[in-house]
Amino acid sequence: MATSTRTAPRKPRAGAATASRKPTARARATNQPAILANVDGRSLIARRFYDVCQAIIADQAGLARCSEARLQLIRRFAAAAVMAESMESRLASGEAIDVAEHALHCSTLVRLASRIGINRVAKNVTPTLEQYLGQQQEEP
Repeated sequence: MATSTRTAPRKPRAGAATASRKPTARARATNQPAILANVDGRSLIARRFYDVCQAIIADQAGLARCSEARLQLIRRFAAAAVMAESMESRLASGEAIDVAEHALHCSTLVRLASRIGINRVAKNVTPTLEQYLGQQQEEP
């Protein structure tokens, strides 16, 4: 059996519907840590898309705290954000843009942001009792 040079499959989150299926029976987007399957992540737009997704996931207290539906909304938000930014860069360089299309992207962003939640979710960084007592013993 030949070994593959691909990255290790992403472990499904607890309770995910794909948890009972083998990695070979799941979609590539489910198995790979890449945000978009079959896309070379080195392009400027792909990197920006990934960065927006990661920033929003971090605002939502991490990947483990996001449902699949929320992740899909985050991807759609990132796509609309990248398209709006592309239009804005063309505008800043003196090109004409379709104002109605830009307004539509902005409206879509507002609706998606309201569904995702625009407030940051705090991670629980409170140490357990064992951790706290361990820290107290280490200090002189």
